[in-house]
Amino acid sequence: MLALKLALKSLWNRRFASTLTVVSIALSVALLLGVERVRLGARAGFAGTISQTDLIVGARGGAVPLLLSTVFHIGNATNAVPYSAYAAIKARPDVAWTIPLSLGDSHKGFRVVGTTEDFYQHYHYRRGEPPRLVLGHTPQALFDVVIGSAVATKLGYQLGSALTLAHGVAEVSFQNHADKPFNVCGILAPTGTPIDRSLFISLEGEEAIHADWTDGAPPQSGHATSAAALIAQPPAVDEVTAFFVGAKSRGDTLTLQRDINETKAVALTAVIPGVTLNELWDLVAYGENGLRLVSACVVVVGLLGMLVSIYHSLSERRREMAILRAIGAGPRLIVTLMVFEAGLLTILGAACGLILVYVGLVLAQPYVEAQFGLLIPIQPPASGEAGYLSAIFALGLLLGAIPAWRAYRTTLHDGLTMRL
Repeated sequence: MLALKLALKSLWNRRFASTLTVVSIALSVALLLGVERVRLGARAGFAGTISQTDLIVGARGGAVPLLLSTVFHIGNATNAVPYSAYAAIKARPDVAWTIPLSLGDSHKGFRVVGTTEDFYQHYHYRRGEPPRLVLGHTPQALFDVVIGSAVATKLGYQLGSALTLAHGVAEVSFQNHADKPFNVCGILAPTGTPIDRSLFISLEGEEAIHADWTDGAPPQSGHATSAAALIAQPPAVDEVTAFFVGAKSRGDTLTLQRDINETKAVALTAVIPGVTLNELWDLVAYGENGLRLVSACVVVVGLLGMLVSIYHSLSERRREMAILRAIGAGPRLIVTLMVFEAGLLTILGAACGLILVYVGLVLAQPYVEAQFGLLIPIQPPASGEAGYLSAIFALGLLLGAIPAWRAYRTTLHDGLTMRL
């Protein structure tokens, strides 16, 4: 096609300016698609953090804070659940399994989770995958601890390593349980979830490190029960922070949720993870839309740069256009040439931007997963991203029509006339 060949040769003759335009469009497109890929990856990562769990139960409070504290280890629960209330729900005939959780301690900024063997059997993430040990075994002794893959990698722990837990969830704590050290008995495989950044001990171990504590305060020096005494007689579990519930059938979930929320003896809140996740995304939707708007504005600025480049070049190409008209090129060919140039620049910029996104994903995925527990999948462009690329191409053609219209109106006499 003549117009396409002329457009390619014209861009090659102006290759420096064309390259700068392509780079500008590529960077803006990469930003837009990168934000969209992170947004979709974050949604998929959050949604896949817990699966096959019907209810999350905790003390009376908000649904989103309960989800964040128990599943994502963000924030803290305000109150605990008496163990007797947990045991009563566990014994219900419509409950298939439960996973108790005791939170509130940490180790060098990583969360500590007190739980039972039920966690390793019934907890699932993504498409029904359970936590899997790559080394060692689940806690058997009172002061055994299983660590996530990120904990092992960052802190360099191995099987048998001794560590001390700290009270609270800050990276620096002034209340350490130094008199009751734990030994690493197992290391979990990477999951791309908060499990990787957590340490798991038994409920009895969680009670043991707080033995003799009163109202959140440690015992006076010399009055704490020794680790040996606690091993000989493990403490009873008095309370849990929250627990996950699996119903025997999907039809029992809503009934079970209503019964728990209406319990008079203990004020409890039961939430459905999927529903609460939707509430969470509704809360952060404004931030998502803001990022997408900024990215879209950057793309528009990049395309406007293309418009300025082509429009500015018309002043230098007046004689070129006039010669084309003189040898028989009609106004339509001139218009088509301008639009093709804009379309080619847009396509090249979008393609380079897409390549930049995938190169960035390949390079950054291991780091992002290790540091933030966020797995951004490397997969073909989704329908939404394909829609963005189509809209960018259409906008590029539309902006290309502006200099094309000016070229269309340029007459042969105007192009050949010398201007002083």
